[in-house]
Amino acid sequence: MIRATRPFGPVPGGSPVKRRTSRRSFLTDVAAGAVVLPVAITRAADPLVGPGAPAEAPAWPPADPAWPPTTPASPADESYWEQVRAQFSFTEERVPMNAANLCPSPRSVAARVENLTRDIDRDCSSNNRAKFRTLTEASRAAVAAQLGVSPDEIAIVRNTSEANNTVNNGVPLSAGDEVVVWDQNHPTNNVAWDVRAARFGIKVKRVAVPRHPASAQELFDPFVAALTARTRVLALTHVSNVSGVRLPVRELVEAAHARGIHVHLDGAQSWGALDVDLRELGCDSYSASSHKWFMGPKEAGVLYVKEDRIAGIWPNIVAPGWGSDADPDVEGARKFESMGQRDDACLAAVGTTADFHGAIGGPATEARVTELATALKQGLAELGMTLVTPMEPGLSGGVCIIEVPGDRSTALRRLYEEHGIAGAGTGGLRL
Repeated sequence: MIRATRPFGPVPGGSPVKRRTSRRSFLTDVAAGAVVLPVAITRAADPLVGPGAPAEAPAWPPADPAWPPTTPASPADESYWEQVRAQFSFTEERVPMNAANLCPSPRSVAARVENLTRDIDRDCSSNNRAKFRTLTEASRAAVAAQLGVSPDEIAIVRNTSEANNTVNNGVPLSAGDEVVVWDQNHPTNNVAWDVRAARFGIKVKRVAVPRHPASAQELFDPFVAALTARTRVLALTHVSNVSGVRLPVRELVEAAHARGIHVHLDGAQSWGALDVDLRELGCDSYSASSHKWFMGPKEAGVLYVKEDRIAGIWPNIVAPGWGSDADPDVEGARKFESMGQRDDACLAAVGTTADFHGAIGGPATEARVTELATALKQGLAELGMTLVTPMEPGLSGGVCIIEVPGDRSTALRRLYEEHGIAGAGTGGLRL
């Protein structure tokens, strides 16, 4: 059982207006470095009950039957976005604002996973499961269409980490070859290269950018300056999870390709949040997770490899379904998803999620994310917050991070337990 005093703001079920006001007051305290934790917590003997955990899981509110909406998406049409919001299960009491880590799925996606899992549990025969080949291919086609590429260039893997490591371990490199990485890359696109360097003698060069970049040029120049005749890979992140900075990817790809360099792009913070067209960006490989902004099933992700690069990259895992010798029997990027038994329901639900995004449209989604992120950053700045993330939409995405003086964990606990906002302490206070 959880008991907590709430000196800042109303108890659950209070007025949303009052609750928003108390959240504003709390954030003002954060800006001033005046956050303390006056919350006394007592726990029952049950070790599974943690701070803030509800005694019982709340029932899902009914889904809005009017989906997809008949009216086109518009960033300013609140009635449209209320229909989108109605497709999710979370309530005002627990607002998820850590999409950079994990997003809730629409009910249609959750139901797809549940129904297909039960179907397998009722009949796990290979006869029944044969349909998942078709369902997985449908997911592949839907994701490929969303990203503007061919289905043969898409592998449905388990997450961004696996996709990044497939590229890291699979791109042919020799001792003395250089890999240029952004120092804000996720460890799987950063430290993972160090591990390969320790094993095989390649050289990893890290690039830093200004903490508060004023232009895309300030983000472009440091990377180009780091490229040499020995550079073989430029490993980037589309939108940083530790600063919210968005790199000028297309321009960097053009500069790298002019030197014959493979460009790998971690899109964990762009897939589902931005209108990503991989043909337009031009990168040679791209990775992303389903469970973040894409709002899909957990433990699913995507690895895109450009058609003319597929043959030259080795897979991490070879399992039944690959073939009988070193040449894969499967076509295209499917060779990167040969890893034994998968969660078939999850793979099928990736397509359901892509259909959900398709009903809204990538341009409308990016416009709405930009509108909300800009409003959030402006509001935080008006409260006296110091933004880590650039205010300019062209230099940022949906990730918003502010500086937090003092103990981040205290601010995060109070933000969640007293105000129902789930953020993260990555790079500051990430929302």
